[in-house]
Amino acid sequence: MLIYKILLPDEWAEFQAAGRFDGSPFDRDSGFIHCSSRTQLAATAARVFGDQPHLVVAALDASLLADVLRWEDAPNGGPFPHVYAALPAAAVVGVYPVAGVTRVDAEVPR
Repeated sequence: MLIYKILLPDEWAEFQAAGRFDGSPFDRDSGFIHCSSRTQLAATAARVFGDQPHLVVAALDASLLADVLRWEDAPNGGPFPHVYAALPAAAVVGVYPVAGVTRVDAEVPR
């Protein structure tokens, strides 16, 4: 099963350089890294990244995160996958540069 993390291009560059992603400021404030299922992806992008012209969607192998992955209810379409550790580069199985929020569904394979 795949889960997805939406990143700003600078966050993706930091992820690549470090070999891990410790979360955005919002993730760190929440105490976990916010991810989405494929069906939640477009709504998450619109809600959180609505005005961003470029995004990067990282597809993550959920089985490699099993020990730190929890599906938890959220007020806007839960349950959502939340990761309670840094995302390791080894869990990334696909990377999709996206030209804005409205292109998420079209540019990320189902």
